[in-house]
Amino acid sequence: MRMVFITGVVFALAVGASACGKDDKDSAARDAEIQKKLQEGMQREKQMYEGMQKGVENLEKQSPPQKQEKTQ
Repeated sequence: MRMVFITGVVFALAVGASACGKDDKDSAARDAEIQKKLQEGMQREKQMYEGMQKGVENLEKQSPPQKQEKTQ
């Protein structure tokens, strides 16, 4: 998630720098598009994280219980 945020910030800065001196309508449209892409990226990141959690849960269910050894 951190990587997506950093990538989005760098992309936003690059677009913002290239938009200097241009029409406000263009920059507003770009800002909206950037916001949409960031939200999509964060949603994908969340879904991937939830998928990994489900995978771990499935592995824990499938693995046999571990026996604890007695120490003396």
